[in-house]
Amino acid sequence: GCFWGVEAAFRRLDGVNEVFCGYAGGDTEDPTYEEVCTGRTGHAEVVEVDYDSEKVSYDDLLNTFWGVHDPTTLNRQGPDVGTQYRSAIYFHTTEQQEGARASLLLQSESGRYRDPIVTEITPASAFYKAEEYHQRYFEKQGRH
Repeated sequence: GCFWGVEAAFRRLDGVNEVFCGYAGGDTEDPTYEEVCTGRTGHAEVVEVDYDSEKVSYDDLLNTFWGVHDPTTLNRQGPDVGTQYRSAIYFHTTEQQEGARASLLLQSESGRYRDPIVTEITPASAFYKAEEYHQRYFEKQGRH
């Protein structure tokens, strides 16, 4: 799943306390990976990041986010296709919302991408932690 690489990238940042793979943005309560993979729950594969804002800024987190996936492909990341692979930022505060929108605008105007950015910026909903075998997946596979 595409959340493995994103999780690994955030774990490398100084100031990030914990990162969890999971699911958000859908309608089914406490979905399983198999359910999310069908595309019928409405969830996206996401990561939840707990961080120390004294050590790492929200902008730093956003820059990492932009750097580890393709925000221009609708419902797709690499070979993975479906709404569960959409590019999304889920915000908890007005400041995060404004920061995410400003960051998206900067990325859009940067000339880095040929195609338009399709990342959705949406209020955070319930986060459901993915099954344990998804947590620190790359580390478990001997990849960092």
